[in-house]
Amino acid sequence: MNSFIQSDLSLILPEIFVLSMAMIVLMTDLFIKPSMRWIIFALSQFALLGGAYLTGQHFNHETEFAFSNMFVRDGLADLLKMMSYLGTSLIFFYSRSYMNDRNLYHGEYFSLVLFALLGMMIMISSHNMLLVYMGLELLSLCLYSLTALDRDNQKATESAIKYFVLGALASGLLLYGMSMIYGATSSLDLNVISIALLNHPTDHAILVLGLVFVVAGLAFKLGAVPFQMWVPDVYEGSPSSIAILISSVPKLAAFAITVRILGDGLQSMMADWKQMILIMAVLSIGIGNVIAIAQTNIKRMYAYSTISHIGFTLFGFMSGTLNGYASSLFYVVSYMFMTLVSFAVLMMMSRKNFECETLEDFKGLNKRNPWYAFLMLITMLSMAGIPPTIGFYAKFMVLQAAFDAGFANFVVYAVMMALVGMFYYMRIVKLMYFDEPKLKNKLDVSIDMQWILSANASALLIIGLMPHSFMDATAQAIALSLH
Repeated sequence: MNSFIQSDLSLILPEIFVLSMAMIVLMTDLFIKPSMRWIIFALSQFALLGGAYLTGQHFNHETEFAFSNMFVRDGLADLLKMMSYLGTSLIFFYSRSYMNDRNLYHGEYFSLVLFALLGMMIMISSHNMLLVYMGLELLSLCLYSLTALDRDNQKATESAIKYFVLGALASGLLLYGMSMIYGATSSLDLNVISIALLNHPTDHAILVLGLVFVVAGLAFKLGAVPFQMWVPDVYEGSPSSIAILISSVPKLAAFAITVRILGDGLQSMMADWKQMILIMAVLSIGIGNVIAIAQTNIKRMYAYSTISHIGFTLFGFMSGTLNGYASSLFYVVSYMFMTLVSFAVLMMMSRKNFECETLEDFKGLNKRNPWYAFLMLITMLSMAGIPPTIGFYAKFMVLQAAFDAGFANFVVYAVMMALVGMFYYMRIVKLMYFDEPKLKNKLDVSIDMQWILSANASALLIIGLMPHSFMDATAQAIALSLH
């Protein structure tokens, strides 16, 4: 019996380590002076490094289960966790000076982000609907708290309340859908549910109703239309250092549970959920791109951009094939790196008592700092899907998967909407290079930040030029996880 427990615990060592470090960070903050907060930053980065090391120790091609098949460790889980560690580490680097200028550089920020990361890790490795819900709630509660971290900011508090109310509603929908599927199949284990649906067809009406609620809950977490109403308000209201988190790494966890629930547990109901995914994908791409054009607030524009990118991610899901899932995985990881750079530049341009929020603030960035204007140019080209950036290849792969699955008309529509989306991305390029700056002062950033941000932006170009090894890794992770 002890050997079984030891074997189970060995699989969740990364989760145990991140949990322990989150509590150590919170406690350490109580005993250090404000001038020593670099220790908290170092401990948080050590937590991510340790988690990556422990995950890498078991980085193999075998699928292993723990705790009565509730927890799974496979190629998909390992890849997404590694990307989550990297994304969270970059967020800590990018937000350091921004948080310090606003007196928010406290232990609770770092510990809440680490607890949110723990929730994402649990979601990524969930093979049981109960564990999916536990991880989702841990992540959600941390994000609600982080949105309202700046207690003196009325807009942030308002956004947090909206996020909490709508998030609680979506969680209720998801839980209700799970309970209906449990009632029809007598199990919450995704493998058992899959077998039950294949071998013992039950009341189809109850299953479809449960599926509708589950898809609605997942769509909210992804930010897909028609459950996108929280995205613009939360992006605009929360501090940029929190918006960068909400917009990036949690999308990996949301992708993971969507693949595991729909692509694994409910694969036999593909004919039902494929239609729902199609409607959400079409609406997300259209509404996201069109409404983004009218935005003058840069964070709201990013929000609608996110909605359109989620629509493209769902195009890969529509195919219902391993290649389609792999292309969606490639897209969501690519999007994470793109959005990290875009928000990082936003925070670099902000300073004490000044928030870079409007499109006008980007005027003349090339004259203030040509290098950051160039990094932003690469990011905007990638988000617009212009070659040779990673964004082009990501869009090409999901649309190719949808085309192969017989959705040719919708692929043409998506391409047209992508052309519409190019307008608001190129508008930022025009403001940076062809307009006179509102502020004449130069942008000075620390050397380490320059190197990290430059490496992040360069990756968008380098992987775009040589995408095949990255694409092969995502295809292999999906193939090993969904047999």
